[in-house]
Amino acid sequence: MNSKDLSIIVNGMQFQNPFLLAAGPPTTNGHVIAKAFDAGWGGIIAKTTCLESDKIINVVPRYGQIRSAETGDIIGFENIELISDRPLETWLGEFRSLKEQYPDKILIASIMEEYRQEAWQEIVTKVQAAGVDGLELNLSCPHGLPERKMGAAMGQNCQMTQEVCSWVKEVATVPFWAKMTPNITDITQPAKAAVAGGADGISAINTILCVIGVNLKTLRPEPCVHGWTIPGGYSYQAIRPIALRMVMELARALPNTPISGLGGIDQGTDALQFMLLGASTVQVCTGAMLKGYEMVSEMKQSCVAFMNDHGFESVRDFIGVSLPYFTTHSDLVNRMLRERKQVSTNSRDDDWAKTNRLSDLAAHLTSEKNVLLP
Repeated sequence: MNSKDLSIIVNGMQFQNPFLLAAGPPTTNGHVIAKAFDAGWGGIIAKTTCLESDKIINVVPRYGQIRSAETGDIIGFENIELISDRPLETWLGEFRSLKEQYPDKILIASIMEEYRQEAWQEIVTKVQAAGVDGLELNLSCPHGLPERKMGAAMGQNCQMTQEVCSWVKEVATVPFWAKMTPNITDITQPAKAAVAGGADGISAINTILCVIGVNLKTLRPEPCVHGWTIPGGYSYQAIRPIALRMVMELARALPNTPISGLGGIDQGTDALQFMLLGASTVQVCTGAMLKGYEMVSEMKQSCVAFMNDHGFESVRDFIGVSLPYFTTHSDLVNRMLRERKQVSTNSRDDDWAKTNRLSDLAAHLTSEKNVLLP
């Protein structure tokens, strides 16, 4: 297989490849971040930190899963985990050490604060002084922290989003991305507000607020903490179509703003789809929790094979290539009529009454994968 240069420069940061570990359990301290760098990830977003870590208290259990009825494989994952409970000073020391050990690797600090200008500017000043390459503003954590008007409580409010980004812009000496919540009607609105406030890029999506299930024996919702729970963040394969749609919308709405796409990426082919829809980099969290840091090797191999198959020489060559093929429903109808000259014999609602096997008709109406059309 012909080798390819997978490097990409985004906001002045040179990533050795576009595959990043997202803020979360896989990046929870300096030791595991070093392991991830050694495994070959192009960049790391450290687990979100704040000024007052003593206020962060996690519960056990805090994860839930949905498995395939056929294979038993995990397809959906819920967490009610909060941001890092480690002191900021500990993180600052580890940031310095990591940059000394890995000067050519990209290290991004994820930060979150309450709705106070002095708090945001204090944490930005301290973290960037520790030598990180960039910042990611967590404006999107969907559980626990919104009770303190943090996380998604900010990202769902365009005015607050723009104001926080403007506070950060006043003191930032490194590029920063704003991480968007999917728990909103139109994700492009807060993203536009973030860019108006000075954000250099957008990360999307964070987890989707969910209830993973109810135990039919105990009648209690899960994950169950002494009989009680809260809605949490849903991730992994099941959310990928939603994440792809939102990344597409962001790329079309903000064509000059770099996007770091995430949500349900489990392998290289998943990541490539985000890039074809406009993401410059992609992030993985739950996938790495379940498959290990070594999964990045398959992602890089898939990317090289894809580039060879299509004749792409650089990662930049295929970012956003699939975006022009989104249109309106009326245009789809016109295109179909021009091709077929008449409506398909299996395109009317009455056709569903003509079969005893609904799955057969559904299969007939399902798009074939990997079919190239004019």
